[in-house]
Amino acid sequence: MIHELYEVTGFEIVGAYTLFIEFDDGTSREIDFEPILHGKIYGTLRDRKLFKEVKLDPDARTLVWPNGADFDPETLRNWSQYQDAWLDAAKKLKYGETTSTV
Repeated sequence: MIHELYEVTGFEIVGAYTLFIEFDDGTSREIDFEPILHGKIYGTLRDRKLFKEVKLDPDARTLVWPNGADFDPETLRNWSQYQDAWLDAAKKLKYGETTSTV
């Protein structure tokens, strides 16, 4: 599978843990991140104040948080292809199982 290159061009916070994200190819996605917010990095984003501090990195052209959490724009753009793997990894982190990174 070829890794496609996309850039995030804009976003809006539309729910407690939900973002509406726009991409350079004209597509957009609404993603509810709440189910995957577990573990050392992403789990801290359950703090709604921290989650709302999301920014668009002008160099990487993706979403970043002050705690170092970020997502590859291709993952966000093609979320439906990755969502199940992220959910599976998050469940393992939530229940203390070992898991490889997504």
